[in-house]
Amino acid sequence: MLSILNSVSSLNAENAISNTTSALNKNLQQLSTGLRINSGSDDAAGLSIANGLQANVAALTQSSQNTSDGIGMLQTADGALSQVTTLLDRAVTLATEASNGGLSSTQATALQTEYASIQTEINNIGSTTDFNGTAVFGSSGSVFTSDGTAAGSKSISDAVSALSSTALALKTTGTPLATTAGAQTELALITTAISTIAAARGTIGATVNQLNASASVEGTENTNLTSALDSIQNADIGQVVAQMTQNSVLEQTGMAALSQSNQMQQNVLKLVQ
Repeated sequence: MLSILNSVSSLNAENAISNTTSALNKNLQQLSTGLRINSGSDDAAGLSIANGLQANVAALTQSSQNTSDGIGMLQTADGALSQVTTLLDRAVTLATEASNGGLSSTQATALQTEYASIQTEINNIGSTTDFNGTAVFGSSGSVFTSDGTAAGSKSISDAVSALSSTALALKTTGTPLATTAGAQTELALITTAISTIAAARGTIGATVNQLNASASVEGTENTNLTSALDSIQNADIGQVVAQMTQNSVLEQTGMAALSQSNQMQQNVLKLVQ
C-alpha cells in the first residue's frame, strides 16, 4: 500500500540505524578506554565483581609495600647488629688482654678507655639507627597485610629489642678492665652479649624469611586476581573491532535503506501528477 501519512519502512530503517549507531558508539568507547564495562548498563553483575576485585588488588598491592618496608627495617637492624658484633669481638680482645697479669696502670687505663668507647658506640647505634625516620631498636610494630577481606588479613610482628650496653648486661660503671679479676668477669659478660646479639639476629632472619614468604603469596594472589579482573572488565580488542566493522557496515546499509524508503514516498507524487 502506498501512503504519504506514515512510512512504516522509513520508521523501521530509522530505528535500525539508531540501534546500530548506539552499538557503534559503544564499540568506539570500548576501544578508547580498553574496557568492556564502562558503566553499570554494560554489565551490572560484572561491574560489581570487577569493583570487588579492584579493592582486593589495591589491598594486596599496598600489603606488598608494607612487607617491603618491614623487611627493610629488619635488614637495617641486622646490619647494625653486625657492627655491634664486630665491636664486641674487639671488646673480647681487650678484656682478654686485661685479664692477663703484668700490665702497667697506663696500659690498663688504655684498655679501659677503648672499652668505654666501644660501649658508647653500641649505645649510639642503639639510639640513632632508624628506618624511614622511625627508631629501629626498641620498636614494637608489626607488618599488616590484607587482601581486602577480614579473613585474609594478618599482622606479623617485626619488633626489635632495645640495644644498649645496659640492655646487653655489660658493666657500665666503674673500670672493669682496670684489674685482672674485673676483666675476667667482664669477659664472661661480653661473651654472653655476643650470644645475645647472635640470637637477636637469628630472630630477625626468621622474621625476614616469614615476610618474604608472605610477600610471595601476596604476589601470586595479586597476579591471579589481576588476571581475573582483566578477563571481566577488559575489552577483547579483536572482537570489538570485528563488531565495529559489522556495525559500521550496518549503519551504511541502514542509511541506504532509509534513502530508498524515502524515495518510495516520492513515488506517490507521480500518481497525482
